[in-house]
Amino acid sequence: MPINFYTFVDMYTRVLDTTAHILTKGADHARGQGVSEAQMLEWRLVDDMNPLSFQLNTVCNFPRQWLARAVGNELPADIPACTSVADYQREIAATKAYVQALTPAQFEGREEVPMEITLGGGMKMTATASQWVKVFATTNIYFHMSIAYAILRSRGVPIGKLDLFSTGI
Repeated sequence: MPINFYTFVDMYTRVLDTTAHILTKGADHARGQGVSEAQMLEWRLVDDMNPLSFQLNTVCNFPRQWLARAVGNELPADIPACTSVADYQREIAATKAYVQALTPAQFEGREEVPMEITLGGGMKMTATASQWVKVFATTNIYFHMSIAYAILRSRGVPIGKLDLFSTGI
């Protein structure tokens, strides 16, 4: 079934808004527990998983970078190092602004454009722009937002399923 490629702008905007929402709740909870933001950003689900800061970086980087690839724009650099919740909130807002500045015309005719990407470990894969966005990028964005949610929830942050719909449905 064909999907309007531009709809990913709205989808990723919602993920960014949700991430900002749960991050705010996490920071409020941490502060109330006497936990510094630096400590909170290092929280992990388990010892061998990446920390909250990594999850937030990925949620910010993927929407910009994968949609840029999809429309043929220059690849934006990774977000700068963030050391505070305010830094992350700024980067979430900047990512949202970048994504929302994309236009429907930029996506037109781009669905089937082949893109060869080198993933971790030097593995090269070729897929269409729509496959990269619909499958790879979207799965990763939701995964890392969900892990951020799980990290916060595991530390007692009072968030629940409804917080995933903080911007509505």
